[in-house]
Amino acid sequence: MENLELAIAQIKEELPGMTLLENEPLAQHCSFRIGGPARAIAVPSDVTSLSRICCILKEHELAPLMLGNGTNILFPDEGLQEVLLISTEKLTKLFLLPDGAIYAEAGVSLSRLASFAQQNGLKGLEFASGIPGTLGGGCRMNAGAYGGELKDVIESVVCYYLPEQALYELTAEECNFEYRASRFSKVGGFVVLSAVLRLPQGDGEEIAARMRELNEKRREKQPLDLPSAGSAFKRPEGHFAAKLIEDSGLKGYAVGGAQVSEKHAGFVVNTGGATSHEVYDLMMHVRNTVYKDSGIFMEPEIIILAPDYKLEDHGPQVPRHRVSINNWEKGEDVPFPGEDARPDKE
Repeated sequence: MENLELAIAQIKEELPGMTLLENEPLAQHCSFRIGGPARAIAVPSDVTSLSRICCILKEHELAPLMLGNGTNILFPDEGLQEVLLISTEKLTKLFLLPDGAIYAEAGVSLSRLASFAQQNGLKGLEFASGIPGTLGGGCRMNAGAYGGELKDVIESVVCYYLPEQALYELTAEECNFEYRASRFSKVGGFVVLSAVLRLPQGDGEEIAARMRELNEKRREKQPLDLPSAGSAFKRPEGHFAAKLIEDSGLKGYAVGGAQVSEKHAGFVVNTGGATSHEVYDLMMHVRNTVYKDSGIFMEPEIIILAPDYKLEDHGPQVPRHRVSINNWEKGEDVPFPGEDARPDKE
């Protein structure tokens, strides 16, 4: 805590014009509408300021927790008092490069990115038009829907690497994209700053029609009228999470204000006043029940943040996707992955 307070004081001194929200309710910064106060949320206006914040934190042996739209995260009721959050909401540069590729900063929403591509007659991002997250978070989890994923269109990603306080540009191959994961989600120390996307030419009207079609499917099938964090569980190989949950009779199952959506069993929704403890207990009950009924492990897709709750044993030993604040993106002890294929510094 002392290091964090020193870092906050230094950030205030060096970046006096930057927005710094203190004791800010996290429930106001996530789609679940759940979460206690954050000690501080920094809102840099450009990549340079963000990099300087990361440098200051590294000087104090700290690492940031990056925050986009908060659409795939469960914050704790107790809040986050031991970490500084950095919001990318002002990192929204978006334009075409001379060679026709798209440059976008981490805070650009995926829906805006998809619309920009459509307006410029570029196809391949239609799947993203209804995804509520940002490009930064999307790169971290390789966001996708309806058969499309960001890995299909990303050419390169520029990131800040905390251990070396340096910028790197990684190719799509070096990002190690896979289903709902990437190098950025598996290895500590990376902060996504921007990306270059390359898409083929298409017919603008056809692209727009496809986007409308997919968004109509979302409205028909997903519980968009209630707070949630999107799909609660990753799709098990060869199966669909929602069907497994429904087959176990859990559609509509609730713990307090947290409920398995009655509209789409793959979603956990906040019906009013849900706590992070209730959401977590509900998800673990779902996981256990599905495992007992089918023998299939359900891995959470939602990022579930600490502190560790005092809970009973939750069954099969599979990743709970819980993150300890003490280890969250602390890259100083993490070697750069793939030393032999190390990208050149900028």
